[in-house]
Amino acid sequence: MTWHWRYENANGGEVTEGVTPSDAFPSQADAESWLGESWRELLEAGVERVTLLEDDRIEYEKMSLRPE
Repeated sequence: MTWHWRYENANGGEVTEGVTPSDAFPSQADAESWLGESWRELLEAGVERVTLLEDDRIEYEKMSLRPE
């Protein structure tokens, strides 16, 4: 099993340009830790929301990168 992030813009479209695809992570905790370190750069690149996947299964989706 591997974990990875899908990046989305404000309209829900997938963002692939201007961002480095996230690596495949061995655990959910590793993926979440990486996001905690990288969310600002993703936001600057036009990513508004992220979805966490375990292989093809969605763990959670459309999590905003904007601080509340």
